Amino acid sequence: MPAKIYYDKDADLSILKGKTIAILGYGSQGHAHAQNLRESGCNVIVAELPGTANYEQAVKDGFQPLTASEAVKKGDLITILLPDEIQADVFRAHVREHLRPGNVLVCSHGFNVHFGQFDIPEGVSTILVAPKGPGHLVRSEYVRGAGVPCLIALLEGASADAKKIGLAYAKGIGGTRAGVIETTFAEETETDLFGEQVVLCGGLSALIKAGYETLVAAGYQPEMAYFECVHEVKLIVDLIYQGGLNYMRYSVSNTAEYGDYTRGPRIVTDQTKAEMKRILEEIRDGRFAREWILENKAHAPAFKALRRRERSHAVEQVGRQLRRLMSWINAKEV
Repeated sequence: MPAKIYYDKDADLSILKGKTIAILGYGSQGHAHAQNLRESGCNVIVAELPGTANYEQAVKDGFQPLTASEAVKKGDLITILLPDEIQADVFRAHVREHLRPGNVLVCSHGFNVHFGQFDIPEGVSTILVAPKGPGHLVRSEYVRGAGVPCLIALLEGASADAKKIGLAYAKGIGGTRAGVIETTFAEETETDLFGEQVVLCGGLSALIKAGYETLVAAGYQPEMAYFECVHEVKLIVDLIYQGGLNYMRYSVSNTAEYGDYTRGPRIVTDQTKAEMKRILEEIRDGRFAREWILENKAHAPAFKALRRRERSHAVEQVGRQLRRLMSWINAKEV
C-alpha cells in the first residue's frame, strides 16, 4: 500500500500557538529545527552545554541557552536532538522527572524510543518528526523557501491531537513543503540502521576498500586505484541521486552499463544478501542496539580502536595526498 504523504494544506501551525518548544541540543539537526521553528512564528528555547561550540553558536543565532532541566521545565514540546548514545543518560538525568501530562516528546530518530531506553511517563505523547537530510540542508532549504521531506510517526498511547501537533511541527521546520511520509517508530529505526550498515556507510566503505586493495595487490599504482574506486564514486552517486539507477546507466558509457549488468551480481551475491538478512535480524531483535548501548557504557573502547585503525588505512593516506591536487574540492581532514 502506498505511503500516506502530508503537505502544507494538511498542517496547521496555529496548533503550536501559545506552546513553548524546547530543543535539547544545538548540533546538526538542533540548529536547523530551532531557527526554522522560530522563523515560522513558534516560541523556541534551546538547551546546550556552556563552553561548547554549539552553545556559542546558539548565542550567535540569538538564543539564550538553558540547561536541559530548565528547558524541559519550561517546554510544552521537548525535542531531543542529541547523539543516540547519550540520549538515554540525558533523559534519565534531566528530562524524565520534569515531564508532565500533556507534554509532547519529539524525536528525529527512533532508536532510544524503539529500543526501550526512555521510560516515558503516562500522559506524555511521543512523536517522531525525522527530516530525511542533514541539518544544514533542512536549514538551507527552509531559507530558500523549500523543504526537506520528513517522516512522521506516533508512539502507541499518543493523544488524539498528537498527529496534528507533529504535522504542525513538521510544517514549522519546512517538511510539509516537500512532503511528510507516515511511518512507525519501528520502521524508521530499523530501516535507518539497515541502510547505514548495509549500504550507505558499512557496505560502501567495505566495497571501496576491497576494490582499492584488490587493484594495489595486483600491482597497479595506489593513485590509480584511488581514482577508480574512491574519487569517481561521487560522479556515479550524483547521477543516481538525480534520476535513479536508470539515469545513471543512461549517462555512463555502454561499456560501463554492460559491466554493471553482468558483473555487479557477481559482487553482491546470494551470500551477500543472506548476510544482509542476518544484519537486519540483528537490528530487529535488538542485538545491535544492545551491543551499541553496552559499548558506550564501557566508554567505547572497541569503537575508538576501530576508528583509529580505519583512519590509518592506506586508501586514506593516498586520498589525502591526491585531494591536495584538486582545487575544486573543499577538502576536509579529520
